[in-house]
Amino acid sequence: MAIMKVIEVLSESSESWEDATAKGVAKASKSVDHVKSAFVQSQSVTVKDGEVDKYRVNLKITFEVK
Repeated sequence: MAIMKVIEVLSESSESWEDATAKGVAKASKSVDHVKSAFVQSQSVTVKDGEVDKYRVNLKITFEVK
């Protein structure tokens, strides 16, 4: 039986929500082994001078506990 754990990660990108997601998963994978999935819980943006400045995601990352 596998035991899974979930952590919450906040990530941002100046490119897109997809890029913010990829960056969050990549960064978490550097310190957490056996990452199995990521769920985008929410998306938001920051605005600067009336334009979208940063894309932000709140991720739930699931990994297997060995």
